[in-house]
Amino acid sequence: MDPGRLSLNQITVNSWSLEEAVEGCVRHGIGGIALWRDKIAAAGLDRAARLVQDAGLRVTSVCRGGMFTDPATPAAAVLADNRQAVEEAAALGADVLVLVCGALHDTDLPGARRRVRDGIEALLPHAAAAGVRLGVEPLHPMMIGVRSVVVSLAQALDLAEEFDDEHLGVVVDAYHVWWDPALAEQLTRAHGRVLGYHVSDWKASTSDLLLDRAVMGDGLIDLPWLSARVAETGFSGGVEVEVLSSALWAQDPDEVLRTVRRRFEDCV
Repeated sequence: MDPGRLSLNQITVNSWSLEEAVEGCVRHGIGGIALWRDKIAAAGLDRAARLVQDAGLRVTSVCRGGMFTDPATPAAAVLADNRQAVEEAAALGADVLVLVCGALHDTDLPGARRRVRDGIEALLPHAAAAGVRLGVEPLHPMMIGVRSVVVSLAQALDLAEEFDDEHLGVVVDAYHVWWDPALAEQLTRAHGRVLGYHVSDWKASTSDLLLDRAVMGDGLIDLPWLSARVAETGFSGGVEVEVLSSALWAQDPDEVLRTVRRRFEDCV
């Protein structure tokens, strides 16, 4: 894949501040960056926007909005936080605001999924007015109790198709969708609706459900195949390397970026 499409998701070098991550991208010739809201808050939104603009970086996404499902949290408070996330994404000129939709907090799975649907419906007019696209990111089913009740690309596409709005689509994360026997069929269905693509790899024997991802080429995912299928959907934006790994975070971030750049060109 064209190395010019490489984007660094900040979580891959989590020990770095936003300023350090921006400088690292420039140093290693990486043209895009995906920002996390805690890092944006630490830097300050205005300063964050100046840093990426002055560096000439494309902001491929802001992570994250969503978290619609906790019945103990008033819907108005959830909506207010998501509106703030939209405004941050707009100020940064981000390609998409990623929606991690929220965990199952009790045994009412249909109810949790209704809250996701209702939350998106409430947020979508604000996003459209701000010119921000929302990307529903399905997560692996193992994350249902901690991150998301949307656990397949088919579910994410159901939401996108229901609203049929240019400001709502899906984010394909290789780590979360690679296992799905319906993946090829769902990617065909996703034509024109993919707003983001994230890559990492799945270890043959993972030791942590969240923080043991591998760099591309060190696991089981057929990334060349998946990247080709994502391209067939019409997606041509930045491709984020998003490796949540406590082992990787303990390494020299510059060495991590050297590996990321090389593996992106070899494996993606």
